[in-house]
Amino acid sequence: MNEKKPLALELAQGGIIAALYVALTHLFAPISFGEMQLRVAEAMTILPLFTSAAVPGLFIGCLLGNLLGGAVILDVVFGSLATLIGAYLGRKLRNNRWLVPIPAILANTLIIPFVLKYGYGLDLPILLEMVYVFIGEVGGCYVLGELLATVLMPHKHTLFKE
Repeated sequence: MNEKKPLALELAQGGIIAALYVALTHLFAPISFGEMQLRVAEAMTILPLFTSAAVPGLFIGCLLGNLLGGAVILDVVFGSLATLIGAYLGRKLRNNRWLVPIPAILANTLIIPFVLKYGYGLDLPILLEMVYVFIGEVGGCYVLGELLATVLMPHKHTLFKE
């Protein structure tokens, strides 16, 4: 029997994920923004492995994190959309833990360099900026994300009711 998660629980989980994303983004603000960044909050892109609430939670967290961090409108919109795409596709890949972070890495690598160039006027070549974003995303999504998954995995049934 496949029980549906109560809406209140889904909203609570999504809200907590969004709040943690915003908090981590601003706690580590010096390395969360800029042409070379390691956004510690991107470790949370592993959470679609555990709960569907992570998809809207990560999107809203990124949107608020960028908005409250003084990001330009292109970054607020397209940075958040990159996170939404990554979270949604990561959720689709949840049957293979090691694939979950890949959509977030790719979405950000393909979108954020254009945001940095046209939103912030950075003068680096797009391909070089893609390399910088890719490195930061691998560090945040894969390295930190897999550490987070390892810590959460033994508690997944307690923390995340699916």
